Amino acid sequence: MAGLIGRLASFGSAGGALKRARRLIEAGNRADAFPLLAKAARSGIAEAEYLVGRAYLEAAGVPPSAQEAARWLERAAERGYVDAQSLLGALYMHGVSGATEQQAAPAGAALFAAAAAGGVKPDFARAAHWARRAAEGGSGDGQALLGYILTSGPDSLRDLPQAEEWYRKSAAANCPQGQLGYGMALMRRAQTAEDQAAGAAQLARAADSGLPTAQYLLGVATLFGQGVPKDEARAADLFRQAAQKGVRSAQARYGLALLEGRGVARDVQEAESWLRRAGLAGDPEAAALVGDLYARGGELPPNHTEAAVWFRRAAEAGHKTAARALGLLHLTGSGVPRDPTEAARWFRVSAEAGDTQSRHDLAALVLQGKAEPDDAKRTREWFEQAATAGDLVAAYNYGICLAEGVGIARDDAQAAQWLRRAADGVVNAQYWYGRMLAEGRGVDANAEEGRTWIARAAESGMVDAQVALAEMMVNGRGGARDHPAALALFQKAANHGHVGAMFALGAMYGGGHDVPWDRPAAQTWFRAAAERGHAHAQMMLGRYLTRGLAGTVDHAEARIWLERALAQGLEEARGDLAALPAPPPPAAEAAPPAPAMAR
Repeated sequence: MAGLIGRLASFGSAGGALKRARRLIEAGNRADAFPLLAKAARSGIAEAEYLVGRAYLEAAGVPPSAQEAARWLERAAERGYVDAQSLLGALYMHGVSGATEQQAAPAGAALFAAAAAGGVKPDFARAAHWARRAAEGGSGDGQALLGYILTSGPDSLRDLPQAEEWYRKSAAANCPQGQLGYGMALMRRAQTAEDQAAGAAQLARAADSGLPTAQYLLGVATLFGQGVPKDEARAADLFRQAAQKGVRSAQARYGLALLEGRGVARDVQEAESWLRRAGLAGDPEAAALVGDLYARGGELPPNHTEAAVWFRRAAEAGHKTAARALGLLHLTGSGVPRDPTEAARWFRVSAEAGDTQSRHDLAALVLQGKAEPDDAKRTREWFEQAATAGDLVAAYNYGICLAEGVGIARDDAQAAQWLRRAADGVVNAQYWYGRMLAEGRGVDANAEEGRTWIARAAESGMVDAQVALAEMMVNGRGGARDHPAALALFQKAANHGHVGAMFALGAMYGGGHDVPWDRPAAQTWFRAAAERGHAHAQMMLGRYLTRGLAGTVDHAEARIWLERALAQGLEEARGDLAALPAPPPPAAEAAPPAPAMAR
């Protein structure tokens, strides 16, 4: 009898300690509350055990300890305390093991967060056990947690219909996490506008409770008019609310809204700030957008070094467009060292992720011999597969691979067939197929038909085709001679920087063609081509300056251009150099005056 009275007295004392601890917690004095909680917990009061577990979890009056938190929560959970069961389930789902010492996430963290860092794996089986006990005990949080595990846990635990039912019960209990989960389930299986509206209504309830994930998802629904009226301004505001609470996807969406001025005043500086936050948090699309902002310039000063940093971040996260952009920076040496090999590497990454344009970029480097040996075979296989599936651009590229022996044995006949197929819709293929006809490569020579195809490409503005057609017009190959028309085509091509066309203009204006002579104009075009490294233009400019054909003789400059032509291997310039007068000897320096004789 005395022992029973003693135990009752002890329990009463523990109960008083718990009451005093509650008052201290309400007053914000958790440090002084903890010893009282510990006293009550040691007496076996489940609520006190739960609160001690939370104190260790939240470092409230005691150093943080996941091990101690789990131990005390387990004791309370075993006594049927549903809040402890729910929180313990969340801890196991987060990967916080009772046998592992690490600082746990705050108890206020979302139940649906990803597994904790630090190498501790979630224990979904134990999480499901405690979540189910809490759910069956009527805990809205436990019901929401169980719904999440049944939705996103291992395949052995997944049960979407049962998950939706637990979410529904949690939502009915006015739990924001349950409303979020139930809303997502309804939206996922929505077949009608009414279904979408029901799902959006649940998301709105969770969003009104301040749940940031719900605010983000409701923003997406509002942006696209899914279950709620489409309203870009309302969507932007929801994204802003969630972004301010650290939701990465919301930061990216809000940054994009600011960048495009969708539902909010356009503000590129503010957009960059939010996109940067999302990019630093791991959003590859946001990182790519920041890179693009710095690469393009405009309202932000162009900074290719900064652009490369962000493109790399996005590319390493699997963003194929950013990988191509980074490759282009390395190809041109903008903001990073010029490195065709590194450019090829990023083109390869982008191409393997499905970016079609990167395949063309990589193929161009293969043709220049600046890619890895395996890239030739890889690009040829890509083009062959796409060409067989009916892609005309791929058919053109596959034809080039066959014509040049890229990744496959050269086969002019097969190349001509694929180029003919692509020529119905690809300008470059028209030019190439026309050349093959004119040259008799892989097909019977037919200069007339070849000229027709080259003319089609020229009419579409292809510079190389304009030059090729002009040459055929000069020579009368495949049709009538037409020097004035050829001159006009050379002029178009030269205006677009074609060095061969510049030389051709010099030759035509220099005489011997059915166009008026204009040797000053000829010298001007020879000079333009010579300055761009054209050896024959350098020789012709040297001749013009030697003989004064355009009105000015300048043997010194003539020698410079003739020597450049000879240095490029144009032996014909040697005779012109020999014919030049010998350069005058350098002027002798005047001798210093002799010192005066002493007198």
